[in-house]
Amino acid sequence: MSQTILVERFFETLIAGDRPGSREIVREALKGTTAGQVLTDLFWPTYESVEKLYRSDQLTKLNHHLATRLLRVLVDQNASLLKPKTSLGRSIFALCGPRDSDELGAQMAVDLLEEAGFDIRFAGGNIANDEIMSHVNNQPPDVLLMFASGANDLPNIRSLIDNLREIAACPNVQIAVGGGVFNRADGLAEEIGADLWANSPMAMVETLISDPARRAMQEQRTVGRKRRVKREAA
Repeated sequence: MSQTILVERFFETLIAGDRPGSREIVREALKGTTAGQVLTDLFWPTYESVEKLYRSDQLTKLNHHLATRLLRVLVDQNASLLKPKTSLGRSIFALCGPRDSDELGAQMAVDLLEEAGFDIRFAGGNIANDEIMSHVNNQPPDVLLMFASGANDLPNIRSLIDNLREIAACPNVQIAVGGGVFNRADGLAEEIGADLWANSPMAMVETLISDPARRAMQEQRTVGRKRRVKREAA
């Protein structure tokens, strides 16, 4: 069966809240592949379809909740099957937007990052900026990673980045962002001063692995900061 058909079947079982049916599709998908591939090839594209249709009012709130709650359970179960690679010696402190579906998307990303060998701390959403600042100061991670699916998340993220820059707190901490709002607004990540950004969990893993390993992303790490300074000066 093609991957497209499998995703379509999975989508239908999720929005219907069909727990046995969705579990059976996951078992089918796991045959001959890994839990990581199931996450990238089945869970993530289905999640994107659910969110896209819900934002465009083509999916009811009931169907959206049925899908995201059920998918969250399946993602949790799949996480126990992931086999982390050798530690990269890099720590990530991850946050996301306030909605349950925001946490679901971020959870899939951090699962992939943990599988890739990163040391992950994931706090979810609805965390006050002063608490985040305190944590980052007391236990500086290598990467502060923030996911935002909607424009309403941006003021807090922008404020947090500004505060970290203004007081020169943890200058060696990389600030990475991802999520739907950054995908829909080209150049937004650079404008708010992020060091790194990516348009999917898979791309985020690739970006964060390649940067510390080879410093090949050095130009991207600083371009957002430089553009922000130039715009403020203007």
